[in-house]
Amino acid sequence: MQALGGRGDMDVQIDDLSSVESRSLLALHLEGMTEHSPAAFRFALDLSALTVPEVTLWSARIEGRVAAIGALKDLGADLGEVKSMRTHPDYLKRGAAAAILATIIETAQERPLKRLCLETGVGPSFSAAIALYRKNGFATGPAFGAYQTSPFNQFFHLDLGEGTAEGF
Repeated sequence: MQALGGRGDMDVQIDDLSSVESRSLLALHLEGMTEHSPAAFRFALDLSALTVPEVTLWSARIEGRVAAIGALKDLGADLGEVKSMRTHPDYLKRGAAAAILATIIETAQERPLKRLCLETGVGPSFSAAIALYRKNGFATGPAFGAYQTSPFNQFFHLDLGEGTAEGF
């Protein structure tokens, strides 16, 4: 794992998902998606999909423990997708997800991508994540890539630079 620096008592690092702690949080994420999203509208990435070259995953650690994970998938055409955002229940409301999202946005700007997109579910279990995305400038928008709009998902976009990313 490569350290990217601390944010207070938090350390955000590139994570290769080789640790039991990181894999356990990913498993918790996938279980949550199973519980709250119908199978046909569940687009969470598994371990093999998160370890491909076009995906960068980070973990936020508090006192050495994995508090949150999140990933940036490069979709090409100056477009990136936020994936696999999950905070461990022991670390809710401590800023771990915000630190991960800030790192994803900063990295996307450095690459330089022109737009970040994400797909997420609907309903109360997604409320905290949606509030975080909106607080960081993401706005509701159309489906992107291979996604299709349904009653079970919604899409958010954040413009990062001049012009508009292709692929809509």
